[in-house]
Amino acid sequence: MTEREHVRVAVIGSGFGGLGAAVRLRREGVTDFVVLERADSVGGTWRDNSYPGCACDVPSHLYSFSFAPNPDWPRTFSGQEHIRGYLEHVTDVFRLRPHLRFNSEVKMMTWDAERLRWDIETSSGSYSADLVVSATGPLSDPKIPDIPGLDSFPGKVFHSARWDHDYDLRGKRVAMVGTGASAIQIVPSIQPEVERLTLFQRTPPWVMPRVDRAISGAERALHRALPFTTQARRGLLWGLRELQVQAFTKRPNELGMVEQLAKRNMARSIKDPALRARLTPDYRIGCKRILLSSAYYPALAQPNVDVVTSGLSEVRGSTVVGADGSTAEVDAIVFGTGFHVTDMPIADRVVGADGRTLAEAWQGGMQALRGASAAGFPNWMTIIGPNTGLGNSSMILMIESQLNYLADYVRQLDVLGGRVALDARPAAVDAWNRRVQERMKRTVWNTGGCTSWYLDANGRNTTIWPGTTTEFRTATRRVNLAEYEVVRAPAEKKTEKSEVVDA
Repeated sequence: MTEREHVRVAVIGSGFGGLGAAVRLRREGVTDFVVLERADSVGGTWRDNSYPGCACDVPSHLYSFSFAPNPDWPRTFSGQEHIRGYLEHVTDVFRLRPHLRFNSEVKMMTWDAERLRWDIETSSGSYSADLVVSATGPLSDPKIPDIPGLDSFPGKVFHSARWDHDYDLRGKRVAMVGTGASAIQIVPSIQPEVERLTLFQRTPPWVMPRVDRAISGAERALHRALPFTTQARRGLLWGLRELQVQAFTKRPNELGMVEQLAKRNMARSIKDPALRARLTPDYRIGCKRILLSSAYYPALAQPNVDVVTSGLSEVRGSTVVGADGSTAEVDAIVFGTGFHVTDMPIADRVVGADGRTLAEAWQGGMQALRGASAAGFPNWMTIIGPNTGLGNSSMILMIESQLNYLADYVRQLDVLGGRVALDARPAAVDAWNRRVQERMKRTVWNTGGCTSWYLDANGRNTTIWPGTTTEFRTATRRVNLAEYEVVRAPAEKKTEKSEVVDA
């Protein structure tokens, strides 16, 4: 049997969450850790998504770590290549490369109750770790719907997150399936060069103008010379979004005014009343993710674009068939159909204290204490866990709050001393989850009249945080040991009189 490399902490994934965890561990004085990454470079979703037009819909200065400000963002909303470059830069500045293990996809993680550690099998070898930080992210595993006849389609098929750059779309007839955040960036990017674009829209999105511009050389020079100006810019962007949260979480009826702005954005480009009617959502703005684009509607108004207002129901040879019976001949099908968000694939690969996988434990819906710890999975934490998503602000704010929680978790383990693990008490997980779901009831995500990717198979919103980022930061500042069982190794239990629970 091969010897396992033992580390104190194993971080899974090298996107914003994983790299943030690595930086935070180093700052806490923990250097005995590895970052296991299935691909051959860092970047997470910003490495995988390289489709035409790929960019962030959160302003650059807010979509970056507070501890690694970037004075040189070229635009107010950055493109994929700049965000990926930023993550490479963070990796170098914080000297994370020695900790990275590329091409190391996690196949299975199993809790060893005797040794109080996680045994981890990867595609490149075996590890064991005292603590696992799972930062695989909700936008990492593409979802392609099961379409009858798709496997016999003679043309090209790919998902937006696995873009085939070797395939030239110029002059081709292309079907774009989906109208989410990726599709509204792809459509205006490919529309001018394809012969015909058929867009399959099940539900129209609300689209607001994207107020993007180049950041001037003078602004960048100011940010470099006076770093506090970068912080001030970030603070302003953050504050504006914190003020908006109330409308989403407590007073969805106030969003009607925002809907008028979105309708005006559409009316400017879509002159055909019939098309405008098909593109107008029938649910409250904010119920699904609000999309930003000033180019999407102008692209849809072009003569080489057809909008099919139903899903793709089947493929017959090179003919795509809509649920409304409409047909089109195409050379390529591009799926912009999102990701496995409420059914994280990593959950099948985590086996907890009672021999159940995390997927089995979460069969009735994902839930974790403060978005981090699942009952029965000692010393296992997730970054961007259940109910930590945001509908209107930067996920980096939530990630940094969870990094605060991770830092205190490590401190608590140090204070307890010896071979020890913390396992979230089921009652604490339930209490936290009940509070979250109670607050969710009046939010736009639950009352807005739509079905979104925020909802799981049972219709529960296990994705979004129903409050401000400030509230979440306060809730995750410290680990409350009363919410955890303190688990000791069997050998140490005999010598200890303190209250201990069987692992």
